[in-house]
Amino acid sequence: MTRALLPKVFTVLLAGALAGLALAVAALPAALVYGVGLSALSAPYADLPNTLRTPPTAQRSNLYANDGTTLITSFYQEDRVDVPLDEVAPVMRQAIIAAEDARFHEHSGVDLRGILRAFTVNRRDGTTRQGASTLTMQYVRNVLSNDPRLSEAQRAAATEVSTARKVQEIRYALALERELTKDQILTRYLNIAYFGAGAYGIAAASKRYFSVSPAELTLAQAALLAGLVRSPHTDDPIHGDADSATARRGYVLDRLVESGQVPPDVAQRAQAEPLNLRPSETPNDCTAVPEGHNDWGFFCDWFTRWWNDQRAFGSTVDERQRTLRRGGFTIVSTLDPAVQRSTTEQVRRVYSAQARYAMPTAVVQPGTGRVLALSVNRTYSVAANPPGQKNHPNTVNQLVAGGGTIVGYQGGSTFKLFTLLAALEAGLPLNTVFDAPDRILTKYQISGETSCGGYWCPENASAAMSGEHDMWTAFGQSVNTYFAWLTEQVGADRVVEMAERLGIVLRAHDDAQLARHGARDWGPFTLGVAATTPLDLAGAYATVAAEGIWCAPTPITSITDATGRRVGAGQPDCRQVLDVDVSRAAVDAARCPVGDQSMYHTCAGGTATRLRGQLDRPVGGKTGSSERYATETVVAFTPQLAVAAMAANPDDPQDAVGHAVQRAMVDSVGEILAFALRDQPVRDFVPPSDTTAWRVTGERTGN
Repeated sequence: MTRALLPKVFTVLLAGALAGLALAVAALPAALVYGVGLSALSAPYADLPNTLRTPPTAQRSNLYANDGTTLITSFYQEDRVDVPLDEVAPVMRQAIIAAEDARFHEHSGVDLRGILRAFTVNRRDGTTRQGASTLTMQYVRNVLSNDPRLSEAQRAAATEVSTARKVQEIRYALALERELTKDQILTRYLNIAYFGAGAYGIAAASKRYFSVSPAELTLAQAALLAGLVRSPHTDDPIHGDADSATARRGYVLDRLVESGQVPPDVAQRAQAEPLNLRPSETPNDCTAVPEGHNDWGFFCDWFTRWWNDQRAFGSTVDERQRTLRRGGFTIVSTLDPAVQRSTTEQVRRVYSAQARYAMPTAVVQPGTGRVLALSVNRTYSVAANPPGQKNHPNTVNQLVAGGGTIVGYQGGSTFKLFTLLAALEAGLPLNTVFDAPDRILTKYQISGETSCGGYWCPENASAAMSGEHDMWTAFGQSVNTYFAWLTEQVGADRVVEMAERLGIVLRAHDDAQLARHGARDWGPFTLGVAATTPLDLAGAYATVAAEGIWCAPTPITSITDATGRRVGAGQPDCRQVLDVDVSRAAVDAARCPVGDQSMYHTCAGGTATRLRGQLDRPVGGKTGSSERYATETVVAFTPQLAVAAMAANPDDPQDAVGHAVQRAMVDSVGEILAFALRDQPVRDFVPPSDTTAWRVTGERTGN
């Protein structure tokens, strides 16, 4: 019984002595020491915080391309990735123990011999020259001082110089060693320790200083890293004192020799080696995408906007960002590097990065909403631009997907798709015939130059378009007056609702107000006077390509957390929003503009007829020009892919790009599709039923 009590009595007394050491006093009255130590150490082991069992260490999240291995960038507050002990070189494990706690495998969390030695030296010299914290005690201090769930005051208390803090640290260390093995404690310590230069944990430190994994560390490298833990801010050889780091490396090597783990001659050779630093910094955020892949920045930016909208990651945007930068997620995106490269090449063949005009382009997969590419002829950078050039050549504004100050660009006649769908859904067939005049006076009241006595009176782009048309020919030739008349038949509000149902987000304040309060009178909507983005348009046209299945555009293939658990937020969000036959009928009409032929051989010319021959597979699509050709738009799709490109001056919407650019855009969109589909089989669209093509029916639903 007496033998069993002795370790506890000595632990109590020496815990008080260590507390006195921390307070830089020569000694504490035995009664006080005994009282503080006994009350603290006699606390139940059940009081051990769960954070010590499973530390909430901040770990960086990595964003990869769709192959799961190509790193786009990382997001972190602390550059750390936890690794198991078997992925750390044995020499690194030996070095950290030699440097910080030579008796790690002999004590039970508190080193009585070390405490006595430190207390004796410090009492003799009158200063705190030697510490007595074991690896376990250091681990406890690190966890509590970095726990994000604690208040600032609680975290500060974890490192304060006080008797109470030291005694609590001892108690926790003793309790922890009863629950965890030495290897488990060592693993946790190596993953939480700070090694300087922004590197937290051994994995980040190995990469930061030597550009290797922790399993590849040599003796000299391991000794250097182990030596940094004591004073990471001052001994860091990258930003601090290389001589001090070298001296600390020698200290660690000497301890390894003393413990018999390294022969003296081997240690001498290691000490003679130059530091041989090969620093590499983990990219952080979207402006740090790999050199040579700057165009990935716009996709990355859109990913962060997507993440900020996911309630699964927190109740506020700030919480969601903290979750991203601390959670250690492995995020496999939908970005296809090859398709992205091809898209960027095609975009820059139309406009250079220096051009005032931009051609934002999006590539979307029907049926999943996965976005394979987002590209624009700009440099993703916060660098300053020449005077008067707001968004070129440098910008971090989301020119492709919209958001922030970017509301989009007028989509022109591409919006006729929504009128076509609304009419088909209302029961009108593709064969709905109207003798379209060159100009038509509608019932929709407007003001401005385009009004006729206060009413909207659009005209066709060419007088040759007048005459009888059905939906096939009117959509193919883009007959404005036909679609103005069709809007009157089904109601402008139904056209607006259809666009929003298919994912068109009205970001401009005036557009949103009209949609909410004046949709019934918004006849011009059918000609694309509202602002949209290439991503929204690609998603809308992908819906008809997928036979009425709308999928929210997503940048995600999969997300797993730090434990390897799959996160549900990365799953596709899809639903049937159109009757299948309605969607098939819209596709049949959409073959006409791009030179394909409808299933009923009713196409008679289009605005981009060479696209079918260029692609050499069934294709649908539409072109669009806004008023005075301020913007130009091209959308094309197959059953497997949809591409939308828009040309505009983001800094000045009135600076017309001109109609001539449309031809180059059609060629570029065709090349993007051809490349992206190069290894995919040729698939045809399913024809609509005779009823939808030729007969008036009752209204159809979107389900």
